[in-house]
Amino acid sequence: MSVSRWLRPLGPLRAVRAVAVAASLALVTAPAASAAEPPADPAAARTEVTVPPVDLDGPAITTVTVRVKNAGPQRMRSLKVTFAGPVGWAVQPSVTAVSGSLGVGDSARAEFRIRVPEKRPGFALRTFTATATYSGGDGAGAATGTRTEVVGSPLPDLAAAYDNVGVTGESDTAPGDYDGDGNSFSAQKLAAVGLTPGATVRALGAELAWPDAEPGTPGNVSSAGQAITLNGQGSRLVFLGSGVGSAATGTATVHYTDGSSSRGQFGFPNWSFDPADLHGATLVASADGRNRPDGYGNAGIAYRIFAHSVPLDASKQVAFVVLPSNGNVHVFAMAVAP
Repeated sequence: MSVSRWLRPLGPLRAVRAVAVAASLALVTAPAASAAEPPADPAAARTEVTVPPVDLDGPAITTVTVRVKNAGPQRMRSLKVTFAGPVGWAVQPSVTAVSGSLGVGDSARAEFRIRVPEKRPGFALRTFTATATYSGGDGAGAATGTRTEVVGSPLPDLAAAYDNVGVTGESDTAPGDYDGDGNSFSAQKLAAVGLTPGATVRALGAELAWPDAEPGTPGNVSSAGQAITLNGQGSRLVFLGSGVGSAATGTATVHYTDGSSSRGQFGFPNWSFDPADLHGATLVASADGRNRPDGYGNAGIAYRIFAHSVPLDASKQVAFVVLPSNGNVHVFAMAVAP
């Protein structure tokens, strides 16, 4: 079938039904299972579903071959495989059924075709998911494999994402707007507790650099899903920041150089008034008072900076981090802890 025919507009269901594309299945046989097969262990799913790299050089029709391996203690029967890409990307066929059964150690390969649109400028993550359903095998009944492809490049560092003026000098408070009401941290009061531009901050086992930004200029990130390049290998990723409001929580996604990823939730208390350990955060520093649009004020009230972390796969090298999609989470620095 020609690519041009695939690229003509089709209805979401008709696009799948109008073209009869049979799935290619190749069985890799292994020695036959013994007559007395051990019972399945539902608690330890061992079925492997592998999605290979996906060619995203569109517009084109790309073939993706999903591999399912039966690593369980029983023969696998009634195997069906589905495959999906980003929302709106047409896939044929919608499901592939594997006839017969797979012995222990055997693999099946199911071929799908996906319509890849023309590339767009900017950074994006494209996630592809394959799901196998079956009986026997490891006894779990279903297993899923995913692959996330990166389009474009993440920002080179956190400083490239600075979009909020959270620190001002007491002689010029007008540029500040940390909280949406024109208020900000006082540079003088932060300096009194050791937070000067470029200063090293040690928290939760990590060494972080306080933003090397002049008062009255952007020096923190209001999280909105920005992808930030970060190199390192360790046990956890530490964030330095503070919250606006009491719902400053979200999920950070860490992508590794081998193409895999992990996710972790974290949050910060409001920069004032919330309990200092809200969301599991750790207090790092407290500044006395804050800068308001009309000058310094609120003396005697603490405005605070916190640390929090998400776990890492210590065996892998970090490539980049996608920040939470919650603008109430303000990040001043991040670093990998051993």
